[in-house]
Amino acid sequence: MPPTRSEVFKTINGTKLRMHIFEPEGHQPSDKRPAIVFFFGGGWTGGSPTQFFPQCKYFASRGMVAMSAEYRVKSRHGVTPFECVTDGKSAVRWVRANAAKLGVDPARIAAGGGSAGGHVAAATGTIEGLEEKGEDASISSKPDAMVLFNPALVLDLDEWKKRGIPEARLAQVRERFGGRDPKEISPCHHVKKGAPPTIIFHGKADTTVPYATAEAFAQAMKQAGNRCELMGHEGQGHGFFNFGRGDGEAFYQTLAEADKFLASLGWLEGDPTLEEFRKAVSQQ
Repeated sequence: MPPTRSEVFKTINGTKLRMHIFEPEGHQPSDKRPAIVFFFGGGWTGGSPTQFFPQCKYFASRGMVAMSAEYRVKSRHGVTPFECVTDGKSAVRWVRANAAKLGVDPARIAAGGGSAGGHVAAATGTIEGLEEKGEDASISSKPDAMVLFNPALVLDLDEWKKRGIPEARLAQVRERFGGRDPKEISPCHHVKKGAPPTIIFHGKADTTVPYATAEAFAQAMKQAGNRCELMGHEGQGHGFFNFGRGDGEAFYQTLAEADKFLASLGWLEGDPTLEEFRKAVSQQ
């Protein structure tokens, strides 16, 4: 499912980060379509933007400009999750800054992602600061909606210790975060009134990112007066939503739910077109 095209949205320390763009059929720069930017999972250490190419293909078929962004990770660039968040903010800002060229409505940009990428997306909507130096801070890096798949939303070493996480594992986490307190970029700890409307897809049997963390974030969002829908999936583990996982039904189910959420915001029209998409996929 190749993108329509790819563009470099950021160059940092010699690394070029690309935005892989999926456009609707007949799309023109003069259009003002809603957009969504996805961030891949991989524990802030690895991963590939191709993870969300199938979701991008679907949302482009629904009339959105859908994108999957690269961001720096530890294995390839030696960075911590803090730099991952900064790159995520750069990606959202780039889309908004180039909305006229991309044919995008700058007031209808969603951030999405899975696992660590779900954290990056959630951080763009909740964490203040961590903006890349030299970028135009007058252009907001905050998305207008969030679509999150088993995201890491509660980064609290004290809480993890209470839950019996071994000290050796906690030490690994501290090292991954460069010795800084992960709570600095823990979305759940930075929820404020005015956070973007959000939908979360989470497996109730997820042992990598416990379902309870998604419940805590949803509760914090609602207490702050924000919209947050938590879609718990019984018996499902981490990454259940990915294309090609299991019998594939979870992929299509989460797509349909995300479609309805975006339609409720006025971004999409009509019912989800999953059957047409299934046929298109089967013919590839």
